[in-house]
Amino acid sequence: MWKFAILPVFLAVFGIGGIWTVFAVSVINGSVNLTKGMPYISECAGHPPQSCLFAQTCNILSVLITCVVVIRFQQAKDFGYEGRANVAGLWMGSISAVGLSLTSNIQASVSLEIHCFGAVVAFVPGLAYFWVQMYLTYKAQPSVDRPWVGPIRFILCVLCSAFLGSMSVNCVHVLFLDFSFPVCFFNLWYESAGATSEWLAVVVFFLLFGLFAAEFRHVDYCRLTVQRPALESDCCAGSVETNSCAI
Repeated sequence: MWKFAILPVFLAVFGIGGIWTVFAVSVINGSVNLTKGMPYISECAGHPPQSCLFAQTCNILSVLITCVVVIRFQQAKDFGYEGRANVAGLWMGSISAVGLSLTSNIQASVSLEIHCFGAVVAFVPGLAYFWVQMYLTYKAQPSVDRPWVGPIRFILCVLCSAFLGSMSVNCVHVLFLDFSFPVCFFNLWYESAGATSEWLAVVVFFLLFGLFAAEFRHVDYCRLTVQRPALESDCCAGSVETNSCAI
């Protein structure tokens, strides 16, 4: 049913729009100085009011990500896929959602260690989740859109991996190399390049969620049952149903 495809599309639009809104607010109120290079997301979200906007945006995104991850897991299961990759994807996606909430609610200015830990928890398992989904694209149903979804998902996974890798390399360069001349001449460039890679990685990350619209348009329905009277026509309690099957 096409209406379920709105969920991942909304997630992608809300996520990308949300982080760039944070960027715009930080530039407008002078929290960051673009003449010194591209700022990291944590720099843009390090001061109110954009810090509040960033935290609330990511909290909503965490809930949406969890919904998308659970529905996609159940969809593959309902179509008969019983492999471990589907279960692994469920755990990775769920952990990623928790990490996103953690890194957004504990700002770098409060605790850099916890903030960075949350970012790692959000994006490393998150990227692994999408590579698992790349595998499931060719192993699990639905397969109607496989000819075009597979290549696009692969390209986006490669881009996200490259951007995250570039960000990590540039961060290590800035943090651990000596700042004395002549290295200091290049530090600003490395930091700006790392920040640019971070922004691009996050954009591609949310685009990967949006791509689930191709699979979600085949979802028949999703229903939660918690009361005993409703079980007379159902096979089990507490069921979430997709594609005419239940858990």
